[in-house]
Amino acid sequence: MFEFSHIEAYHAQLQNKQTTCVATVRHYLSQIEKNIELNAFVAVFEEEALAKAAQLDNARNAGQPIKKLHGVVIAIKDVICYKGHNVSAASGILKNFVSLYTATALQYLLDEDAIIIGSTNCDEFAMGSSNENSAYGKVLNAADKTKVPGGSSGGSAVAVQANMCMLSLGSDTGGSVRQPADFCGVIGLKPGYGRISRYGLIAYASSFDQIGIFGTTLQDVALLLQIMSKPDKQDSTMLQTTPQYDVTGFKRLTEKKLRICYFRETLEHEGLDVEIKEQLQNYISSLSANGFQVDEISFDLLDYIVPAYYVLTTAEASSNLGRYDGIRYGHAAKKQSANLEEFYSLNRSEGFGIEVKRRIMLGTFVLSTGYYDAYFSKAQKIRRMLVEKTNDVLDKYDIVIMPVSPTTAFPIGFNNKNPVAMYLADIYTVFANLTGIAAIALPLFSHSNNLPFGLQIMSKSDNELILLKAANDFMQMKPR
Repeated sequence: MFEFSHIEAYHAQLQNKQTTCVATVRHYLSQIEKNIELNAFVAVFEEEALAKAAQLDNARNAGQPIKKLHGVVIAIKDVICYKGHNVSAASGILKNFVSLYTATALQYLLDEDAIIIGSTNCDEFAMGSSNENSAYGKVLNAADKTKVPGGSSGGSAVAVQANMCMLSLGSDTGGSVRQPADFCGVIGLKPGYGRISRYGLIAYASSFDQIGIFGTTLQDVALLLQIMSKPDKQDSTMLQTTPQYDVTGFKRLTEKKLRICYFRETLEHEGLDVEIKEQLQNYISSLSANGFQVDEISFDLLDYIVPAYYVLTTAEASSNLGRYDGIRYGHAAKKQSANLEEFYSLNRSEGFGIEVKRRIMLGTFVLSTGYYDAYFSKAQKIRRMLVEKTNDVLDKYDIVIMPVSPTTAFPIGFNNKNPVAMYLADIYTVFANLTGIAAIALPLFSHSNNLPFGLQIMSKSDNELILLKAANDFMQMKPR
């Protein structure tokens, strides 16, 4: 029976004729069928994946050299465009919409002979922290089907968690890769802003969005990051130079002694689960005992992070989602309209879910006359303060560590009637998006409730190498 550990070992299996790409794809198709109840996928590209696998097997058997992602089975979140395939952002407004082009980051993976097995479920337009806000229904956590998988990239996290693919892509606007990775016990990476092209990623909040990666090993996650980090003229916000280092070489930084800090306020926050706090404190002590420099510092802007984040992201969302009017593409109401305004209203009322409507309305409010200065302008000022203070911290330290989420995966429906409580649960993840820095969630711990949780580490936006170096060191010290 096929078992996947990491890409390098998989390629050795292929070269040694222990397996084939076709057999591998069939294995993952059977896993998807076996776990259909989890609702992780919205579309499975069965025929296409098998055809690509057969093509790769024939090329390899003919002696052609294999590329970096030869036969690697990857799933993509339903917000990443793939030419000729449906992309809906899990929303009724885009039902049956077929993408006209392929996202740059995805194209880079295809160019290295990756096999895309399907698109994964998510919160509608990536707005949510539980993957319950989807036109396709909720996603279930494979570790406990009564719990949420986290959001918004819950389907991508569960696809890796339940062995339905080797790696997957998600998007992270405020923790939408790291929080589901935390809830599902896998690795979740959000690169620094501008590292990976956003061209072909359906926008939620453009100055926050970033394509992220789910995997089970750091070396595989690093490989995908390296491949997708090439420049793209289609994205003017992207760093226009390829990293001057090989992120897959993070293990070679053995001589680098990391300078680590954590914010006192993050561990003293009243919303943090007592057991998570205790295990993180013990882990920090073990880092110090193993020779790492770990300092506790104060960060007095913590309470401003979530309000600033939701003011700014909803404002950007209200602008970005204005294009979905039901005229050029997407859902169009069948009911007769008296005028154009009513036609727009019907289309958007029927097409958007409740959480998306809530955020559009909030964003429109904070941008409106009389409230722009009171909310949006102040939130921008807070963001600037956060960036400046974070840069000062990361000039002195290589890494900042903090929790990923205040709790482990919570029950399905637990926060549905209290959106503010759901928003406040993002307190530890939105920080990296507000400041644009790189961050990764590592599956290090197990709670007494038998659910996983992890540690979040962050670095400068242009230094994922040191982030991966730290992640590798920390994974070596995973509690037994």
